[in-house]
Amino acid sequence: MANIIVLDDVSDAGVLVKRILERKGHAVTAFTEEEDALEHTRKNLVDLAILDIKLKKMTGVEVLEELKKINPEMKAIMLTGYPTLETARESLRLGAQEYCVKPINKEELETKVSEVLG
Repeated sequence: MANIIVLDDVSDAGVLVKRILERKGHAVTAFTEEEDALEHTRKNLVDLAILDIKLKKMTGVEVLEELKKINPEMKAIMLTGYPTLETARESLRLGAQEYCVKPINKEELETKVSEVLG
């Protein structure tokens, strides 16, 4: 199964995604700090990043850009409670494969993760 990181400034949201995906057999590490997620990705092979768009210090789009510099092959799914066409376009332009709207729907998340990981 896949090595996945989840970055959300609300720790409960990250824990929820972690629980859902671990039940599917994935190894999931959840973060609330952008630097911690970036550092983890420098030291570990990450197959998929699930990033909230609204974070503490950076946007999820900025984190995605940094993660892609570390690992261009890594897949990404963006999470947002505030979906806009502009954010969706920017995320996809920077290499996100999918987009999930909060509150997180378990089936939708499982389906999108499965499709993105192929």
